[in-house]
Amino acid sequence: MGDWHFLFYAIPALLLAGAGAGFAAGLFGIGGGFVVVPALIFILPLMGVTPEQITHIAIGTSLATIIFTSIRAVQSHAKRGSVDFDVLKGWAPWVVCGTVLGAWVADIVTGSQLALIFGIGVLGFAVYFLLPARKGEPVLAGMPVGASRAGIAGSLGAISALLGIGGGTLTTLVMTLGGSPIHRAIGTAAGMGAIIAVPGTIGFLIIGWSVPDLPFGSIGYVNLPATLAIVATSVLCAPLGVATAHHLSPSVLRSVFGVYLVLVGVMMIAKF
Repeated sequence: MGDWHFLFYAIPALLLAGAGAGFAAGLFGIGGGFVVVPALIFILPLMGVTPEQITHIAIGTSLATIIFTSIRAVQSHAKRGSVDFDVLKGWAPWVVCGTVLGAWVADIVTGSQLALIFGIGVLGFAVYFLLPARKGEPVLAGMPVGASRAGIAGSLGAISALLGIGGGTLTTLVMTLGGSPIHRAIGTAAGMGAIIAVPGTIGFLIIGWSVPDLPFGSIGYVNLPATLAIVATSVLCAPLGVATAHHLSPSVLRSVFGVYLVLVGVMMIAKF
């Protein structure tokens, strides 16, 4: 069966994954990578992807989709004055450096090792969502600066590149601990997603450039048909997630997403 036939069967699943990613992005203020990567892990075999390539292509493609969803999201938040561009400018150089490091690490680990890293990372984020939301005085005296900012921002970029996510959860966590209002933290996190996704995507394009027998439509470890299909529905469904978030209890939303992340993390670790 040719690549077009694989793509024919995979497109409906890709569109559904994009819808889920967009809905989650609007609901939780994230880039959608936590939905896209595990979905692609199961969809890519339909496109003839070999087991060793699956995780790398899933993460590279996820980063590519985050470019579009993050840019649209940050534009929407900026209209409402909910983006701290000073934070984005100050963090961007260190985030980019960390992202490059993460892509380099991805190049030297196997697909199974990368899947294990993803699974462990997802379980770590699950803890954040399952714990009760913190209230009260800020833990930090403002946003980190100097060496602390470089370390945190660099780690944010590296972790996000390895997991194929936009870094929204980590950004929101740090900003809220520093006393930023939640809406401003989420809006800024959307901008951070684009800063991470652009160099991350380029990195996965480069490290997969000379890899043989990649699936139809792939440039390096980024699959263009999958990217386009996912973006098409994620952009449409993100507003639905936003609307839903305003009608449901935040604590319930956090718990549901936390349980989802636990299932994904365990599944990824068990699969590989």
